[in-house]
Amino acid sequence: MPSPALSTRAETTSRRRLPQWATSFGPQIVTGLVVGVVLGLVARAMPVAADGNENWLVGTVHTIGSSYVKLLTVAVIPLVFTAIVSSIANLREVANAARLAVQTLLWFAITAFIAVIIGIVVGSITQPGARTGVSAATEKAPGTTGSWWAFITGLVPSNFLGLNAKTTVAEGAASTSLSFNVLQLLVVAAAIGIAALKVGAKAEPFLQFNASLLAIVQKVLWWIIRLAPIGTAALIANAVATYGWDAIGSLGWFTAAVYVGLAIVFLVVYPVLIRAHGLSVRAFYSGVWPATQLGFVSRSSIGTLPLTERVTERNLGVPREYASFAVPLGSTTKMDGCAAIYPAIAAIFVAEFYGVPLSFTDYLLIIVVSVIGSAATAGTTGATVMLTLTLSTLGLPLAGVGLLLAVEPIVDMGRTAVNVTGQALVPTIVAKREGILDEARYNAERTGDPFQDDDTVAAA
Repeated sequence: MPSPALSTRAETTSRRRLPQWATSFGPQIVTGLVVGVVLGLVARAMPVAADGNENWLVGTVHTIGSSYVKLLTVAVIPLVFTAIVSSIANLREVANAARLAVQTLLWFAITAFIAVIIGIVVGSITQPGARTGVSAATEKAPGTTGSWWAFITGLVPSNFLGLNAKTTVAEGAASTSLSFNVLQLLVVAAAIGIAALKVGAKAEPFLQFNASLLAIVQKVLWWIIRLAPIGTAALIANAVATYGWDAIGSLGWFTAAVYVGLAIVFLVVYPVLIRAHGLSVRAFYSGVWPATQLGFVSRSSIGTLPLTERVTERNLGVPREYASFAVPLGSTTKMDGCAAIYPAIAAIFVAEFYGVPLSFTDYLLIIVVSVIGSAATAGTTGATVMLTLTLSTLGLPLAGVGLLLAVEPIVDMGRTAVNVTGQALVPTIVAKREGILDEARYNAERTGDPFQDDDTVAAA
């Protein structure tokens, strides 16, 4: 009978013989992207069905992609609630917790300020609204609008979970759909977490139960995230098949301007901040890359939250007690892509399209809205609420939102990737500034599996 050591060595050798794409999350996502583009081109080239509906391949990838997004979001309510409560409880174990919280919010604001300035500069130089191929006839009124008053009153929970019910009647049949307000859920969770700390010993059973529930929810999400390569292929295929190059062509300058702004933040601003704090740029991006990729595909900061928190702790060396506070908070309020770059360029686009000149005061208002109102995006897919909040503050036509709907999924992928990267960047910077960053782990070679359980990592 072979010894345990020999068996372990044989198993390790067997695993090493597998190709990298079969064992590494990153290459699997890239493979999914490539397969998705190919499937999308094939689906777009196929004729429509005999009844005039979409062909079977388009219907298949749409169903698979939308089902994957639903799986990612189905656990949002228990995830956000348990994560926020646990993060507040964990702050007891961190020295200078109040200082860390203030530093985190400050750096959220600093990076958002830099991002919106870049968005304004890129939008002013490219002038996307003056070079668009769309016309006012293509406008659609936004289904959701934002305002400062709605944002403030929206913080007050309407019920324990911030659930909203909407009933519609079509062809004599009524259907009811449920939605939730992540900001209201955040307020409820924060209040309960703070109250639990104030109660003291009597709240320990509740906090232990909450921690156990969080671990269970995260385990379920790990299983869902494991399906990301399949979801990636379907989502990309559906985007290519549905929009192709027509939508990008009509709004080409706008799409390019958004991605230029995102690229400057991702490839210039973030590296400069990392180097300014004496850290390796290569180590940061190799550590955060799995979360960045998933954010690009899922278009949801909250859906990516478990992976973002895991890589922030395991790859970037941020203490768990602090990361469990900063990353969930960032997933709902830290949106450099959706709440800074995008609304700045989009507002300039709408103003140019309707021939409305923007004054220096208007640009200042864009900055204020982006820095203060970013929480209005609430970590969900899309940034319509943030854009309408910006447009209503500037007095620009809200109907201009409809002009950009054609490329919304395309630009949202890049926006969310930048959002997720920034949500890992700020805790890393703050941990470094406060002297609590594990730099040995930060600079270590990326050989670990982010999906491994904690006890497996500890035993390794």
